Amino acid sequence: MNVEKIGLIGLGRMGKNLALNMIDNGFSVVVYNRTKEKTEDFVKETSHEGAYTLKEFVEKLPVPRVVWIMIPSGEPTESMIDKLSSLLSEGDIIIDGGNSFYQDTLRRNKKLQEKGIRFLDVGTSGGIEGARDGACYMIGGNKSAFDLLEPLFEKTSVKNGYGYFGKSGNGHFIKMVHNGIEYGMMQVTGEGFEILKKYDNNLDFEKVARVWSNGSVIRGWLMELTQRMFSKDPSLKDVPSEIGQSGEGLWTLQEALHQNISTPVIAASIFRRFDSQKNFDFSTKVIQGLRKEFGGHGTEVRLK
Repeated sequence: MNVEKIGLIGLGRMGKNLALNMIDNGFSVVVYNRTKEKTEDFVKETSHEGAYTLKEFVEKLPVPRVVWIMIPSGEPTESMIDKLSSLLSEGDIIIDGGNSFYQDTLRRNKKLQEKGIRFLDVGTSGGIEGARDGACYMIGGNKSAFDLLEPLFEKTSVKNGYGYFGKSGNGHFIKMVHNGIEYGMMQVTGEGFEILKKYDNNLDFEKVARVWSNGSVIRGWLMELTQRMFSKDPSLKDVPSEIGQSGEGLWTLQEALHQNISTPVIAASIFRRFDSQKNFDFSTKVIQGLRKEFGGHGTEVRLK
């Protein structure tokens, strides 16, 4: 059986681009968003289907229904899954593509199993550009659901950019640790450019990042984003000094403490984010600027 029609809930930065990615790869999409204006705009832009109530949304999907959720973690995701579980049937599939806490995922999976609804937790990385042109997926949950949907993951991910990691919660756990690592990498990047700025404020930081992006040991996408960020705003005058965070780094640190594992770099990066609300410098601008480059993030602090 091939699934050719996907329901997607949430037309924010990631959700909309993921829906466009699916369409580009031959899938039909039915979208639903809390604010109907975004749904209307998407329908006009793509000529694909929209729904304005969850009941209408579910009715437009073929059996087994596949619903991919791309909304903020915590209560919004909890509420949406509860509502969907009363409308879906045995054998249908819910995908949580957001940054949910893995313990919440385990609990939700247990509730959905009781109703025969299959659940996949899909940690999604690559930022807005990845969602649009090729994401990175860390997948856990129901194996039969994964087998059915593997063509979807393969076509909408970057090459070699998806993997199934077994039981429920594993996808979100791996994404959580990924984000903890990301915190540390951005922190050390910010610190490095702070040192450069204090040494010589007239250095061309965009050029530094360009050189480091080509052949150096620290080359990579974050450094490419650093170059792009400085090309737009060399002094970062329009970037807030406070670093926002959505929780995954803190969850990683909590898990490390629970397992008695020393993670000083991740811990320091989290403490610096809290500290940036009062004490900031050029390094905090670099970090916040990077968050905006890959994910369009503001400075909101959204922790569990």
